[in-house]
Amino acid sequence: MHNFLVDEYSHQTVYPEMHHIFQAFEWTPFNKTKVVILGQDPYHGPHQAHGCSFSVLPGVSVPPSLKNIYKELQDDVGCKPVNHGYLKKWADQGVLLLNSVLTVRAGHAYSHRGHGWEQITDAAIAALSERPRPVIFILWGRAARNKAQLIDRSRNIIFESAHPSPLSAYHGFFGSKPFSKTNRALESMGEQPIDWQLPEHVKE
Repeated sequence: MHNFLVDEYSHQTVYPEMHHIFQAFEWTPFNKTKVVILGQDPYHGPHQAHGCSFSVLPGVSVPPSLKNIYKELQDDVGCKPVNHGYLKKWADQGVLLLNSVLTVRAGHAYSHRGHGWEQITDAAIAALSERPRPVIFILWGRAARNKAQLIDRSRNIIFESAHPSPLSAYHGFFGSKPFSKTNRALESMGEQPIDWQLPEHVKE
């Protein structure tokens, strides 16, 4: 995988920038993780991806899937939608925003699948699943839900639904109430619930 990535970054436009690849783990370390929101691969448009699932950098338009996440967030727990997609506040509270593939070629969704990232992120999911303190896994869409087999359900909690993409949000994502369910589960574990309300203004 190392040689593949060196070649891709040398000869293609690849997202995120190399120093952002492991941003999710830097923002939300293993021992601080309470919740995992699992995505697929990074956004493949300019200036969007920065190493965290569903999140985009300040100043970038909110992508359609994230707009739907905000809609469900408002319907579920009353959080006011914001005009940015920078989810650092969630990460700082213990929400690991993990994609199963951590890089992508510009304009080519899924282009880095099958080159080794899955083994790394699967190992991270399995390690979190085996941790003494339980983790809540939020799995949206078929690709994420397939990762449920890596998770010990007797020790951890899984919330699954359709993906928030405009193609599938009306087939089970809207109305799934993942945010309130997550906070109830955290409180039942004696953990601090997540404050899902994002700040109105952000900077990187």
